Amino acid sequence: MNRLFINLYLDENVDTLVAKILRARGYDVTTTDEAKRKGTSDPNQLKFAVENEMAIATMDRVDFELLAKEYYYSGQKHFGIFIVGDNSPQQIALRLGQFFDLWTADEMVDQIVYL
Repeated sequence: MNRLFINLYLDENVDTLVAKILRARGYDVTTTDEAKRKGTSDPNQLKFAVENEMAIATMDRVDFELLAKEYYYSGQKHFGIFIVGDNSPQQIALRLGQFFDLWTADEMVDQIVYL
């Protein structure tokens, strides 16, 4: 794979201001609105992220933990899942940005990170 930078897909429950803040710092971020996927199920959101080699950020901890297990046991890979807490968009963007500065896209494969 050999990818350095993490591309991020924001689930619809993550404020789009997070995308604006991260883009201002030079990160590649796509929102569900931009992808025209608002209202899509969590399994389909993750599938979209995988098909586009993006990590996904979500507040749906329980759903995405289960999806990550399903992917693991079925031998499927994903490009990372960020479980973000109920914090301000500025705080979420700050934490994601700090993480992006430390990890590569390759290191994020099949990882779940709690921010």
